[in-house]
Amino acid sequence: MDASPGRDDSDDPRPSTQDATGLAPGSLAGIRVIDLTRVISGPFASQMLGDHGAEVIKIETPGEGDVVRRQGNMVNGFSAYFAQFNRNKRSITLNLREPEGRQILNRLLEDADVLVENFRPGVLAKMGLDDDTLRQRFPRLVVGRINGFGSTGPYRDRPAYDFVAQAMSGFMGVNGVEGGEPMRAAPPISDMVASLNLAFGVSAALVRRERTGQGEILETALTNGLVVMLGYLAAEYFATGEVPRRTGNDHPMLYPYGLFEASDGEVAIAPSSETMVRRLLEALGRVDLLEQPRFADNAQRMAHREALREILNEVTRRRSVDDWIEHLNTAGVPCGRVQDLRETFDDPQIIDQRMRLTLDQGEAGQIATTGFPVKMREAPAMIQRPAPQLGEHTDEVLAELGFGADECRALRQRGIV
Repeated sequence: MDASPGRDDSDDPRPSTQDATGLAPGSLAGIRVIDLTRVISGPFASQMLGDHGAEVIKIETPGEGDVVRRQGNMVNGFSAYFAQFNRNKRSITLNLREPEGRQILNRLLEDADVLVENFRPGVLAKMGLDDDTLRQRFPRLVVGRINGFGSTGPYRDRPAYDFVAQAMSGFMGVNGVEGGEPMRAAPPISDMVASLNLAFGVSAALVRRERTGQGEILETALTNGLVVMLGYLAAEYFATGEVPRRTGNDHPMLYPYGLFEASDGEVAIAPSSETMVRRLLEALGRVDLLEQPRFADNAQRMAHREALREILNEVTRRRSVDDWIEHLNTAGVPCGRVQDLRETFDDPQIIDQRMRLTLDQGEAGQIATTGFPVKMREAPAMIQRPAPQLGEHTDEVLAELGFGADECRALRQRGIV
């Protein structure tokens, strides 16, 4: 999959034929996105739309910009954190507290396909863009929003961050070891999941618009996204009424399934069926364990998990991690090494899949970001632009709206841009 810069910036921003690489334009080429989001939930979604060809215009506050621009480690003065979520966008500064700034936003929306925002519920309405106004003035516009808890209900006005969403969704409550404290996931998972849901919702709404000509207003929430991610844990709670116990790295419903000790580290082993359990025990030379009543089926193995863990660890400690990974994969048993991030990004499979890309950030030099999770054959995701400097494209976008150079200077003098 080509992750190098694709079309030149001077190309038609809405091409309909193959570009110079010989690849079709991105699947969302011709879609214009106005991006009012900041931090992670929202910027990650609009970046994915941009990765697949959408033209994304990120609107930031003059002199301030997205708070993430000033967070995390700096690479030659540019935030690696910001670069991770803002490639393939243009940045303009616009003071939306002023009527003139809001008028410019409305002009942008006249030619836009999508508006994404992650304000608290009601903030956009205070700018004069309540849902009824959006429907009437921009009937084809797809509006996508992310908030903490949803725009209705008793918590609608509460501020929310990833840590709070992990806590209140039940997600944190099922992570950790039995008897220990609830445990958050290290990545900002509620922000990332909400962004994935938003990108999916926007794409679905655009497909519907092709059929009906009608736009859509859609919403996803940090907490709701993690509730859905509970998956089979929620299903088991619904079926039994019992709150799942925290099981650490063990599977809550299957055993053996988890981390096992090798001579030089640990191996993640994941046999998910009776057939695979038999394969594992055959590969370990202990298929005889299935003849013991306490290990004969999954229910019994779960009841005697600690005893079986020690028996299996006695075997796995005899060989290295690499030996077991080779041996077990050959036997058809899913397994892998527990890797730190250095090992992950040096892994030949991750390299082959191009899951580390490099942005040319001009004066800031080269900044690495993660790659494209969706691989498309005919119209693959591409890096069209690095992450923008604050307001880098303000004059360019205003010129597209018909503003002259003198008007741009006057707007800047008045603090509108």
